[in-house]
Amino acid sequence: MPRRSGKALAVSEEKLRRLQAVTDAALSQLGLEDLLHELLERTLDILRADSAALLLLDHDGTELVAMATAGLDREPRHEVRVPIGHGFAGGVAVRGVAVAVERFDRDGSGGTDFDAALLPERTTSVLGVPMLSSGRVIGVLHVGTLQQRSFTADDIELLQLVADRAGLATEARRSHLDRAAAVALQRSLLPARPPAVPGLDVAVRYVPGAQVGVGGDWYDVFDLPSGHVGIVIGDVAGSGLHAAVVMGRIRSALRAYAMETDDPADVLTRLDRKVQRFEPDAMATAVYAVLDPDLGAVTMSNAGHLPPVLMAPDRPSRLLSIPPDLPLGAYRDAARRNTRLPLEPGEGLFLYTDGLVERRARGITPGLERMVRVLAAAASADVTCNVAMTLLDNAAPTDDVAVLAIRRT
Repeated sequence: MPRRSGKALAVSEEKLRRLQAVTDAALSQLGLEDLLHELLERTLDILRADSAALLLLDHDGTELVAMATAGLDREPRHEVRVPIGHGFAGGVAVRGVAVAVERFDRDGSGGTDFDAALLPERTTSVLGVPMLSSGRVIGVLHVGTLQQRSFTADDIELLQLVADRAGLATEARRSHLDRAAAVALQRSLLPARPPAVPGLDVAVRYVPGAQVGVGGDWYDVFDLPSGHVGIVIGDVAGSGLHAAVVMGRIRSALRAYAMETDDPADVLTRLDRKVQRFEPDAMATAVYAVLDPDLGAVTMSNAGHLPPVLMAPDRPSRLLSIPPDLPLGAYRDAARRNTRLPLEPGEGLFLYTDGLVERRARGITPGLERMVRVLAAAASADVTCNVAMTLLDNAAPTDDVAVLAIRRT
């Protein structure tokens, strides 16, 4: 085996020292803010750079926001934002690959104002790498030097390693915060106990998904000025904080439109226009039902949701044949229809989201059939919800689950 020269051994040892500096296990004990600051300080040392900045993509995906800096003449006193495609950092984000500039021309960088706060005025050479998560750019890390510098492949590899370490920590922290915020928002929006309606037995359940966490499933029960009772269940596509926020907006808007008309199809038509205008990337399914003041009949409109179950004390339960219209947000000016049916004393309705019946290992039809068998007869609303929860087989659901049961007493 050939022996390494002293120079090669020194280079190898230096590379190992540089790698250890940014992969130190002790860094994992730090909070996110301290971790990012420490990573940047170490990066300045091992790359012999003069300044460093780490920027993260905002929720809209249109701007980079500076989260940590090191080596600047003056720390920014305001939030620094760089539009995608502008300035040095914005250019790295667009390309999605490492960018090294040996002679940095501030006037030719794509936007002087966007670089001034994060690159000192006398910066001569710049190296930037993208922060990636599942193949998508979530941020940019760049360093600058006052002396002209030709960055090597090892320099680029090391800076990318720092960006990867920072990206993993940031995504983990963001995921934790989003889940906590989504849970808090969901709990604040979904009533723990439905309102008491004379002559109506009502119960609800909500279970967040084990894998996707809190999502956009929701239910609601409310009385209307006309004496009618509104009942709704829905599911916003997606999961996490964004889905929960959209769900809250849709739920509030539906309540507002329901105050103006007792026609479910009209309410969903107005709601669809609102989603199309103000939530252009959102899509949701929903069943909205309006009970007559005497509770003797119910009128329903279905925006692409799974059909409710009708339960009666003297005959088997069945899925209601309600023609589904397009989901909310799917197609502008989609036509919507109402279905009206009687609700006799003792009869009940069960509404649910797909997390209750859909499993990856099989299609949704077996889940629907099993649910109808389990809900074999009308019982109290609480008993109905408890029985429905047995469909989860004592396992945490992969998707969030919302159910709502009503029974005319």
